[in-house]
Amino acid sequence: MIPAVEGLIPEPYNAKLITLLFRLAEWHALAKLRMHTEHTLTSLNQATVTIGRELRSFREWSRSFNTVELPHETAARERRKSKKATSQTTSNNASDHSCPPTDPMSSESKKKPPAQPRVKLFSLFTYKFHALGDYVRTIKLFGTTDSYSTQIVSLEIPLVTCSLLRTTETG
Repeated sequence: MIPAVEGLIPEPYNAKLITLLFRLAEWHALAKLRMHTEHTLTSLNQATVTIGRELRSFREWSRSFNTVELPHETAARERRKSKKATSQTTSNNASDHSCPPTDPMSSESKKKPPAQPRVKLFSLFTYKFHALGDYVRTIKLFGTTDSYSTQIVSLEIPLVTCSLLRTTETG
């Protein structure tokens, strides 16, 4: 990933971005080890502290760039807005038994200007960033991240349900 991103933005931001990507790759490699020792867990804990510092720094300097939502995000937002307006108009017309407007220049026939993309800022207030600090403790409690999965639980639930149904039918 680093070679693909290198040089896309001006210095000093390029060097900061490359460092952040390296730190994220380092953290990921430590988190996904299949065997841990006290030394690797200490290294992962230190890498987590470093990642936190780097991400907070990234949040600050990335505000120097004009970042906006992607075109498909803008289009989806406009579709939601239009659908909400349509459902509100429909519910208002249903309760207000008046005739629809006959004005040829009604709001439906007017062309709306294209939607402008909203400014998007990097946010650390998501669960994925909040959960980074729990990795070391979770590995100590449950083992490496490759040794457990929610897939087993999701496959067992239908089997348990069928077993319970059979037991209640025969019992």
